[in-house]
Amino acid sequence: MSAENRVEVGPAADFEDGDAAIVQVGRVEVGVIKAGGEFHALRNECPHDGGPVCEGKVEPRLVGEWGGPGERVDQHYDDDQCIISCPWHGWSFDVETGEHIGDDRYVLPKYDVVVEDGVVYVNSE
Repeated sequence: MSAENRVEVGPAADFEDGDAAIVQVGRVEVGVIKAGGEFHALRNECPHDGGPVCEGKVEPRLVGEWGGPGERVDQHYDDDQCIISCPWHGWSFDVETGEHIGDDRYVLPKYDVVVEDGVVYVNSE
């Protein structure tokens, strides 16, 4: 990512897991999120109703395994998979892929993120 094609977000040290910062990238808002020690960037516009999805809560994804008829679903939170939920209506998306957790027809566009010399940048292309 060349210097002229990126937007400065801020110092990486200012982010803790679950934190997000909203930046203007071209004509759209992008949320830069730290989750699981990694930075991810998603468009800050929920496909449901246009809500500010990246202002929502970041948390581990609830997953379940079903053993079959007569068995209970074994549910647990997966700390390796994080989701972000839109504060308007609760639509939830995988932070890493941008995919809606219940319907893969809905995907938030992703942007490249880089940390250089302790500063977080997002690609503006």
